Amino acid sequence: MAEPTTIARPYAEAAFRMAQEHNAFPAWSRMLGLVSQVAADPQMAVALDNPKLTAADKEALLLKVCGDQIDPLGRSFVRVLVEADRVVVLPQISLLFEGLKDDAEGVAKARIDTAFALSDADLAGIVAALEKHFGKKIEATVVVDPELIGGARITVGDTVIDGSVQAKLQAMATRLRA
Repeated sequence: MAEPTTIARPYAEAAFRMAQEHNAFPAWSRMLGLVSQVAADPQMAVALDNPKLTAADKEALLLKVCGDQIDPLGRSFVRVLVEADRVVVLPQISLLFEGLKDDAEGVAKARIDTAFALSDADLAGIVAALEKHFGKKIEATVVVDPELIGGARITVGDTVIDGSVQAKLQAMATRLRA
């Protein structure tokens, strides 16, 4: 069987095109996030996997739980996923959609792991440097991890900049063992 990401990609691209055509990236982000959370709920997953339910029943169940937070175009998208038995890849669809949206908007998400909490000024300086380096608007999430001892580890997409004391100690230990 194909990888979930491979299955999800055409659906994510279709959702991206619809959101782009209707200038509705934020709405589609919210809808896909909600539907993916609902579908990933263990009780909902069991219900959606019930062979006694028809595709129409599964669609109605999923949309009823989501309520009026899904617009008509989103409802049609969910219908297609249910009929194609692709609800299980909703988390991957949502993730891929977010990547396409961020690329289109020139945004990159950064995770900044630090040994200590950052001041607003320090965070602003790091974000400014990252924006200059990557040429994109940076949306940063800061995580305090005392195991780093000092410094920071910054992850933007596939790029990792590790200036932590922990990484330097590990590198030193590796050199000493060689």
